[in-house]
Amino acid sequence: MKMSVRAALLVSTALLLGGCSVSSEIGKSCKLVRKATPEELAAGSEKTVDLLEGEIADQQDFISFGSPLCEDLICVRDQDFPRARNPDGSLAVDAVAFGYCSKPCVSGASNACEVTDTSDVEPNLPGRMSCRSLLLDQETLNALRAADETFYRNTFGENNSPFFCAGALTAGQGG
Repeated sequence: MKMSVRAALLVSTALLLGGCSVSSEIGKSCKLVRKATPEELAAGSEKTVDLLEGEIADQQDFISFGSPLCEDLICVRDQDFPRARNPDGSLAVDAVAFGYCSKPCVSGASNACEVTDTSDVEPNLPGRMSCRSLLLDQETLNALRAADETFYRNTFGENNSPFFCAGALTAGQGG
């Protein structure tokens, strides 16, 4: 009798949890950051420093590891993400650069990068989110790791894949 009660409890729990929608931070706004230099740390800076719009190249993907606003600590900006602008339309070079929370993913996995909560998400992002390679391909990552393991870990942490959730490239652009 005890086994049937446990089995019923386990089945009930599985059914209840199976019907719940799991919220994710994918797509939520985040600040792009970089690791603080030893000088900045000595001056009392946090471990990461916010990047400014003037430090980010236009029309390029950017990935930032260590973003405290994201559950996976990964913040990305794809080349189509809106940039901070001054009232005259020029780039606001001294404004903090923003992107959106991401996570590593497996290419080809269905719904791997679905935006489940659209509050605080750039309006056109959910419809163009995909799992794709950002900046480097697998061979380049492998070569960098083989050439200098310490540099690789300082730059990419424990990440071993080029695939992340990011906005799909617009037609006619390579990646």
